[in-house]
Amino acid sequence: MIPDLLVDIQNLNKKYNLAGGMFNSKKRVVHAVNNVNLQILRGETLGLVGESGCGKSTLARLIVRLEKPSSGQITFKGTNINLLHKESLKTYRRSVQLIFQDPYSSLNPRKAAAAIIKEPLTIHRIGDSKTHRGTVLELMAKVGLSAEQAQRYPHEFSGGQRQRIGIARALILRPELIIADEPVSALDVSIQAQILNLLKDLKQDYGLTYLFVSHDLNVIRHMSNRIAVMYLGQIVELAANNDLYESPLHPYTQMLLSALPGCHPHKKRKKALIRGEAIIESEQGCAFLSRCQYKLPVCSEQQPVLREISNKRFCACHLAGLIKEDE
Repeated sequence: MIPDLLVDIQNLNKKYNLAGGMFNSKKRVVHAVNNVNLQILRGETLGLVGESGCGKSTLARLIVRLEKPSSGQITFKGTNINLLHKESLKTYRRSVQLIFQDPYSSLNPRKAAAAIIKEPLTIHRIGDSKTHRGTVLELMAKVGLSAEQAQRYPHEFSGGQRQRIGIARALILRPELIIADEPVSALDVSIQAQILNLLKDLKQDYGLTYLFVSHDLNVIRHMSNRIAVMYLGQIVELAANNDLYESPLHPYTQMLLSALPGCHPHKKRKKALIRGEAIIESEQGCAFLSRCQYKLPVCSEQQPVLREISNKRFCACHLAGLIKEDE
């Protein structure tokens, strides 16, 4: 067993059956999460990055048990969460909390800030009304909100302040794992850095573990210790922060990084050739086949598996370790 293993995801799949359109009655199956194997270590920030629609948020919802997988399992501290029911599931959700993407729709407009933050304590029957107020005000101060704002309603706050309310709500139960699903994508750029630095400070103060979901590679680099790259429901690369950014192994990762503006005028990164859209032509071969400039015959015949290429560096590509960015 891996030391300090908090979450272990094994062979996880989530399929959705979609009805056909007006002129096509044939149903089709979408693999939102496709045979994912991933571990989250206690105390780390694991970044999960990929294009919109690649399955990042679905994976996050599966870990929180907002949805059930089609197959595979997720264990939290050795317990299979898919087997939890009622009280045991409620206890699990005290340990794993979610920060939502949209601070506008994730807050109840009919409740004041203090009531929103306090609600998890009421649901889980922790403490009483006397202790609740002190706990809420203490946490509001921790996330940068004042006691005078406690009775204000969501529409009276800015976007950044609303997200601070959402963060306080997630922290009120003192969870071990926070899943941050695109927590700054709906905010102005000027506010994003404040929220990201707040999350970093809270991680240190409360000893948290983060699964940080984003499509923004700069945000992921700022926040993460390790990074998992997701493409069409599959993890295609997993590496430490610096390793992935300095020498990406998978063609998809190279494509993503080549689109980033450079900070160093004398250090040039070759632009990877971007082809087409993210579609699966065949379940037999590589999911990235139609967009890859390095594809070989084996790529259309055999789906690559995520394997360790070097020390703690994993990649799902037949040519992993052989492709150089300057080629």
